[in-house]
Amino acid sequence: PCCNNLFLFLPAEVLLDMRASGSELGWLTSPYENGWEIVQTVVNGTLFYTYSVCSIETTEQDNWLRTTFIQRRPGTSRVSVELSFVVRDCNTFGGASVGCKETFNLFISEADADVGTNFRKGQFRKVATIAPDEVTQGRVLKVNTETKTVGPLSKKGFYLGFQDVGACVALLSVRVYYKTCPSTVQSLAVFPETVADALRKVEGACVENAVSQATPCIYCTAEGKWVVPVVQCQCLAGYEATGDSCQACKPGYFKPSVSNNFCQVCPDNTKPSASGASECLCEEGFFRAPSDPSTSASPPSAPRDLTSMTLPGEGKLQLFWSPPLVTGGRSDLMYSVVCKLCDEASCTPCGEKIRFEPGPTDLQDPTVVVSDLDSHLNYTFTVEAQSGVSQFSAEKPTATITTALDYTDPPKVTEIHLDDRSPTSLSLSWTPTRRPPAHINHRYELMYRRKDDSTEGDVTTYKVLILDKSFVQIDGLIPATTYTFRVHALGPEGNPGSYSADHEFNTFPLAEPQFGNKPTMVMVAVFGVAVILLVVVAGLLLRKRLVTVHFISTVNVYQHKPLKTYIDPHTYEDPNIAIHKFVTEIDPSVIGKQKVIGVGEFGEVFRGVMKIPGRGEVPVAIKTLKPGYSEKQRQDFLSEATIMGQFSHPNIIHLEGVITKFKHAMIVTEYMENGALDTYLKGRDGEIPPYQLVGMLRGIAAGMKYLSDMNYVHRDLAARNVLVNGNLECKVSDFGLSRVLEDDAEGTYTTRGGKIPIRWTAPEAIAYRKFTSASDVWSFGIVMWEVMAFGERPYWDMSNHEVMKAINENFRLPAPMDCPSAIYQLMLQCWLHERLKRPRFLDIVNFLDKLLKSPESLKTIADFDPRVSIRLPSTSGGDGTMFRSVPEWLESIKMSQYKESFARAGITTMEQVLALRHEDIRNIGVRLPGHMKRIAYSILGLKDETSSLSVFAV
Repeated sequence: PCCNNLFLFLPAEVLLDMRASGSELGWLTSPYENGWEIVQTVVNGTLFYTYSVCSIETTEQDNWLRTTFIQRRPGTSRVSVELSFVVRDCNTFGGASVGCKETFNLFISEADADVGTNFRKGQFRKVATIAPDEVTQGRVLKVNTETKTVGPLSKKGFYLGFQDVGACVALLSVRVYYKTCPSTVQSLAVFPETVADALRKVEGACVENAVSQATPCIYCTAEGKWVVPVVQCQCLAGYEATGDSCQACKPGYFKPSVSNNFCQVCPDNTKPSASGASECLCEEGFFRAPSDPSTSASPPSAPRDLTSMTLPGEGKLQLFWSPPLVTGGRSDLMYSVVCKLCDEASCTPCGEKIRFEPGPTDLQDPTVVVSDLDSHLNYTFTVEAQSGVSQFSAEKPTATITTALDYTDPPKVTEIHLDDRSPTSLSLSWTPTRRPPAHINHRYELMYRRKDDSTEGDVTTYKVLILDKSFVQIDGLIPATTYTFRVHALGPEGNPGSYSADHEFNTFPLAEPQFGNKPTMVMVAVFGVAVILLVVVAGLLLRKRLVTVHFISTVNVYQHKPLKTYIDPHTYEDPNIAIHKFVTEIDPSVIGKQKVIGVGEFGEVFRGVMKIPGRGEVPVAIKTLKPGYSEKQRQDFLSEATIMGQFSHPNIIHLEGVITKFKHAMIVTEYMENGALDTYLKGRDGEIPPYQLVGMLRGIAAGMKYLSDMNYVHRDLAARNVLVNGNLECKVSDFGLSRVLEDDAEGTYTTRGGKIPIRWTAPEAIAYRKFTSASDVWSFGIVMWEVMAFGERPYWDMSNHEVMKAINENFRLPAPMDCPSAIYQLMLQCWLHERLKRPRFLDIVNFLDKLLKSPESLKTIADFDPRVSIRLPSTSGGDGTMFRSVPEWLESIKMSQYKESFARAGITTMEQVLALRHEDIRNIGVRLPGHMKRIAYSILGLKDETSSLSVFAV
């Protein structure tokens, strides 16, 4: 059977193709007989050669197949090996399959020259164990295809080796290739063909007749794709962009400067130009001032598409317009805005009360914010376009719009006034910041209490009045007592405005009794009470039609805000509404970019600063949207901001805001100096004590508890998606895969497909694609392991298939080196197969708090198996013999920087290595605690009689 070439349409350079070689393969086999053998197969009239082996009668099979020497192209550090193979199911052989396996091994050996038939197993290092996705049971062959990336490579060439340990396998095809980003022309810049390795920044050169201020560059991905071009080239004066080149302007056209604009027709009163002209000369009798541009110096036309939008807050709206169609060829275009109040008879200026931001004149951008407007008035705004020659023209190019604020937000109340008082009553009034329109039924909510009322916890008892007018008399008060008042306005739908500040007022004390003639005192008292009653009754009758008390109630006001529930922005039909609801719009003038710190899915990520009143310049991270985006890409880019904008927690990345009203959309977040958690931890083994690591985990757990309390599931919690600031505070980020929990009893979210991060995902989420906070708890357990292992990759170099199989067989990651036993036990609780038995994030936070309050509880270390956790190579170099040299051993455990130190100390044989003690390692010159542990545990593994350091060997 033929297997399709999976990379047929990707840019790739093939170094070896078993199919194309036919029978001239010349590969070596060991042993020569009873091992791998070449087989001829005819398919559709075409002869194919394959290698197969099926020695299953006995155990301990060790059959090798070696390719010819494969030349490595200079500059290529990694290659891809694509295998097509068939594996027979061992169950089909019955009792004859004593030594049957269903896997084989891939090895590599680097060399600077072809060694011919000199084949030594010890020269090879293992790349991977190749396991089939499907095994063949009957006559229908199940063809498997698998691709492995091999590297880094440093020598001139290499051999591939295939080791059979007892499988019945047929190797149908082997293809070795490396990917390239093909030569291309983008944004008028030429970029050469580039080997695709890791993400690589490639410099280019502008095409002929084009220039740029900086060197054009672009990124080549590991998949052979060009992404995110940076710095665009522009055509010279007299040239315009045509396809991927700059062509001279046609006769009668000109282009005055370096830009990507098109050539223009020569203006009136000028001579026809020649090809490639940068200006058109004036006809005889006509002149151009030295300061004028090359185009005609006419005033601009009127602004276009003038519109308005009400903004949140007190009396604010924003005006937008499009630039005029005719600019007169000038670059000094500005705008001015005039506000008037007009009726049928006349118009009057709005006055100085109205404020413009940034101002009413000399506006360079086609937008302005107007504030302090009344909600019941119609305003007429006139926008005029101006340039340096507008003074010579009698016509004023203007655009006009008449608008009024939508009455949605109630006005503010800032002051409460005491109008009158007695021993048992207080008369109060207040004035809102703006007048309500006549058709609005305006109401207020007044809350008051005795100042000396005792409070219990965070609860304070208030009495509440709902009023139709902005004044009230409160009776039945206690004499000589201080009361605290606050008031706010209610909107038409009952939506509340912000409360005023608390105001305190006192009732009068009772008058002291005078001793004397009792009848006289009684008469005076009776007369006084009668007068008071008459006054009170008259006052109440006068106010009855003015003041209506709707209800009086007692409420308990908590001094903290209740936790919000997350709202999925994808439920909004118009995504722009979600952006305006959840995200703050930032003025681009307060943002400054400084340095590129990464490349995201949609564009570059910058470190920059943001000017914040009262705080000065604050460091921020700025995600940008690359030029040429579609509207869908823009919405996808901003969707993460609509999610982040709903969160406010010290351990969730803080969104400063977005820039959407201008050409280049941006997302601005707080800047985390130490970047991603997994990258930060790598290489810091031994530098950060366990207590501090537990503190970092506590911060992550607190952030996840916050998300869980909001009925929100993250789906992609991993150390790479946790950011670290300069104080080693951890904050959960990257909400690109996140989704809200549904309201059903299960609280699950079912995906519609898409990629799942297998190593971090709970088994029920992998099997059924259902995600809950319990699946986030599983992911948090993996994050705990990453942190305690200082950024090591979970499940090491196991494939996703191997990971899923191991988890379903109840395998769990072992404890990292020096991991506190309590922390590892919490990991195991997070990895319980039944999700309802896993701890909640609330339980996790409480447990970590207890550990941090009792540091001695972290001193008990979990059992550590160096053969599993470090996954060091065995004592053999691949063929059952000891490592041939100390440098080879050090290189295998990634400690090659100590080769010279071991040589200076006279440690030149593996026998001397096995005799080393802890103090000997320190005397050699190994000082870092993490490096000492790695070397010491490697020696422990070398002494182990089992030699095999992988519990996952087939």
